[in-house]
Formats: sequence, structure tokens, C-alpha cells
Amino acid sequence: MAMKRIFSRAALAGLAVAGLAAVGAVSFLASAPAAGPAFGLAEDVTYAGALWRAMEAARLVGRHEKKLEPFFGGARPHGEFLEIGYQNLEVNGHSGFIVVKKNYSGAGVSEQAVALDRGKYLTDITVMFEREAGYDPDNQNWFWVKYKPGGSLYARDVGGAPVALAGRIAKGGPGEENRGCIYCHASAGGRDYIFYPRVKRP
Repeated sequence: MAMKRIFSRAALAGLAVAGLAAVGAVSFLASAPAAGPAFGLAEDVTYAGALWRAMEAARLVGRHEKKLEPFFGGARPHGEFLEIGYQNLEVNGHSGFIVVKKNYSGAGVSEQAVALDRGKYLTDITVMFEREAGYDPDNQNWFWVKYKPGGSLYARDVGGAPVALAGRIAKGGPGEENRGCIYCHASAGGRDYIFYPRVKRP
């Protein structure tokens, strides 16, 4: 039986910022093969919302976020300049390691420009969170998300319908479709899917 992907316009326009509440949301339903990419499902969108709220509480994102030191060295699809935060974080009763990458790009971007006006250059926030054992043992149980600056989710067109960039991105897809977070980070040394040596587990 085909697996149904459930993705709401609310998830695209305002996920997580107001407790996932959006009035008049319109749902999109798209069928996808069971062997298709294992991301963007309803449970992935819900978990991404819980993860965002936990990050806000830990001041990793949001209006009261801790300011980090921007640095040059981003590679596509990430920003030209980055800030990276990392720590253990509890989500839905599970404590796991999280890496939060804030991506900055745009005309005139520099370390100094970002430090003066982060909002002007912040394009997206990409997150990898270590979920419970058994979530995705093939890929160190990482949960991947690409957020817009306010906490809503980016999406990818799959079969003519938007699919949230949250979950096992992009495990299980054929050919070019599998080129996502997992595909890229699997090439990082140390078998932990983390590229930057500065990122250390507590």
C-alpha cells in the first residue's frame, strides 16, 4: 500500500513558532512509494516542531538565542558564513546530541556584517539531532531538518507536491533523489556524520 505523505501549508508557513497553530490551514496529500525517501512524513513534521520548541527553550534559536561567533567556510547548500551551536538536548523525554548550523548569505555578507545584523543575512537553520537507538541505525540515528529563520520548514517538490525537509533526508530515494543530508554527511571522517572538528560532544 502506498505510504501517504501529509504536509500542511501551516507547516510551511508557521510551524513551531506558535505551537504549530495556524488558522485555516490547507492540507496537501501526496502519495509516495513505500520505497521512496523516508522524510517529510506527518510524524517528521510533528517532531520537527517539538525539536524547534526545545531549541528555543535552550536558546539555540529564537528571539533570545545565544549569540555565537560567525565564521567563513560554508559550502553549498549551506551559507557562505556560519554559526554552529552544539550540546545535548532533551526532546520528548529523549536526550540526544544536537548540532545547529545557522547559514548566512547575501550581498555584502561578512563576519562583521553578520555580527551586526544576523536577521538580514540568515537564510536557513539546518539541524542534526541524535534520536533514540533504532530510529535510523544505518546513519547513526540522526534526524535532519532544514528550518526557515522563524521555525517553519523548507520543502522539496516530490511528484508535484511539497514534502517537508525533516526526517531521514533523503534516505531511500533512487538516483539524484537520495542526495541530501545523509548522502553528504556520510562522507565526514570519524563515522559520526559531523564535518567540523570544533564540534565536540559534552
